[in-house]
Amino acid sequence: MMRGGRISLVLSAALALAACDAREERGWLGYAEGEEAFVAPPQPGWVTSLEVMRGEDVAIGDVLFTLDATREIAARDTALAAIESARAQIAAAEATGASAMAARAEADAEATRSQREFERQQGLVDIGASPRRELEQAQAALEAARARRAGAVAQRASAEAQRAGAQAAIAEAEAMLAGVEFTLAERNVTARVAGTVQDIYFHAGEYAGSGAPVLSILPPQNIYVRFFIPEEDVATLQIGDAVTLSCDGCPENLTANIAFIAREAEFTPPVIYSIGNREKLVFKAEARAEGGLALRPGLPVDVRLAP
Repeated sequence: MMRGGRISLVLSAALALAACDAREERGWLGYAEGEEAFVAPPQPGWVTSLEVMRGEDVAIGDVLFTLDATREIAARDTALAAIESARAQIAAAEATGASAMAARAEADAEATRSQREFERQQGLVDIGASPRRELEQAQAALEAARARRAGAVAQRASAEAQRAGAQAAIAEAEAMLAGVEFTLAERNVTARVAGTVQDIYFHAGEYAGSGAPVLSILPPQNIYVRFFIPEEDVATLQIGDAVTLSCDGCPENLTANIAFIAREAEFTPPVIYSIGNREKLVFKAEARAEGGLALRPGLPVDVRLAP
């Protein structure tokens, strides 16, 4: 009885190892695929130049294409002119305010002297030592000095109001200038990802609408393998399983991890089917590696479960 049990255990272990080896040896057909980044202008406009070509590698920050900026340049010049005009108004207002301050100081001093003379003449008239004509002249001089002081105060207030208005105009023009410069900068569209230019959809002289991609870039980290798992194998696999990849000209020891398995089966896609598997139901899957895979999209790949 013990002997039979041992034989059973040995046979079970052998079968398990055989199943494991078969699982590891089993391969699936697939191909390299890439997810492109489509670059569209943030604002619509006429394409004035393309700075890259199909197949060219670009880095983050490289200028990809430019859009016509005639309207934005005109708006920028208008804002700069408004700022210069407002600054000239501020300089004039400050000069007027300084002049008004000097005039008020002079009027204050004159009003003080006239007030004293008026009071002196009033005292002399009260005791009959001076004619009333002198008192009237002193009173007229006092009122004139007060009027000049009031005029200087009003002139300074007007200059301050003019200066405040010009400062508000500068703030408004600077806000407009900042917006225009931001929009102007966006007329030079730069790469936000590094990669290889795959396709160009608009050329110089063509009008690109907002949201319409002008070109596409394939970042290396966006290259993965899409493969198809037969029904009989899908139950043995799960997300995260390591796989090895092989193809003609591929780097050696290329590995990835299963990142996606479709929930529903489909017939073998024409791109990979053969006479033997064209009528089989398969599950679409994806294998990805951190940083992407050094494969050319469209390249046929053989996928096997890693040992």
